[in-house]
Amino acid sequence: MTLVKALKSQTKSKDENLKAETTQLENAGQSRMLGIFKAREAGLVAIILIICIAMSFASPYFLTWQNFRAMLLSFSIEGIVVVGMTILLIVGGIDLSVGSVVCLAMVIGGKLFLMGLDPWTASMIAVLVCGFIGFLMGQCVTRIGLHFFIVSLAFMVIARGLSLLITKGTPQSLFSLPPSFKFIGQGDIAGMPFVIILFFALVVFFDLLLRHSTIFRKVYYTGSNEKAALFSGIKTKRIKIFCSTLCGLLSGVAGVVYMARFGAATPQFGIGMELSVIAAAVIGGASLNGGSGTIFGAVLGAALLSLVTSSLILLDVPVYWQDIIRGLILLVAVSADHLLNRRKRGASAKS
Repeated sequence: MTLVKALKSQTKSKDENLKAETTQLENAGQSRMLGIFKAREAGLVAIILIICIAMSFASPYFLTWQNFRAMLLSFSIEGIVVVGMTILLIVGGIDLSVGSVVCLAMVIGGKLFLMGLDPWTASMIAVLVCGFIGFLMGQCVTRIGLHFFIVSLAFMVIARGLSLLITKGTPQSLFSLPPSFKFIGQGDIAGMPFVIILFFALVVFFDLLLRHSTIFRKVYYTGSNEKAALFSGIKTKRIKIFCSTLCGLLSGVAGVVYMARFGAATPQFGIGMELSVIAAAVIGGASLNGGSGTIFGAVLGAALLSLVTSSLILLDVPVYWQDIIRGLILLVAVSADHLLNRRKRGASAKS
């Protein structure tokens, strides 16, 4: 019995030492990443300011409220999806289905409204369906062991197919939506579009949660080192499912806002949105390998993409070149992320 107790005590001591070492590594990594976040965000702010100064000389229409209002509107609704994507990237996942899920939320909400349901209840159901899609993706990843990339690719096709099936491929006109509901996408408060206010409220809310909430700190730990997070007692599978579900819910919210803004539901809407969303998050510092990223950085990434698009339009650059330039920006961002992670792994190996 004494020998058994000694073995148990030795095992417990080893586990405690391992947890202590894991915690120290996490704290050290966290402080290093905070420095990287600040540097990345400061760099993005500098790039945005440089482009703004250059465009103020290049076009007389750039420094106008109408132009800035249009830029804010162009990425505010999509920015809601960027928030969810950033959190999912931090945990080590990725979602290629967000564009299709946004479209599905529009279609479900619009169809239920046309069937006689009030728009608020219809929208709530649509958002919950989108959240359930995210939940199913998380289950496929954690229970079956599939990769987020493959699962989200499959659900991208499924969600788009459901949108086409429900609408039979034809757009739904929702001109009879009540003004109180249209206010979500079309209303103003003191001259500021409600969409922009909603977007910044969500950004502040989730940015504070990521920085100070315990459950969202577990998101970073899971994404940076899943095994170490498991040794620390974190239920990593639940965290992944939570992040995937949250991304689906926010995509649903964006779809409802789009429905209110345009007063229609088009089954082809959102094609290619996932690329813009992922680009914004990666430009803002979210790593495709997980464990890093901030909401504020992702918003700056979205703002940079919107600024580039607006500048190209004002400079009369053909739309085909705009796609090429946005693709090059994504390539540069991913390459920088890869080089940064390689340098970080090299520094860790030396230490």
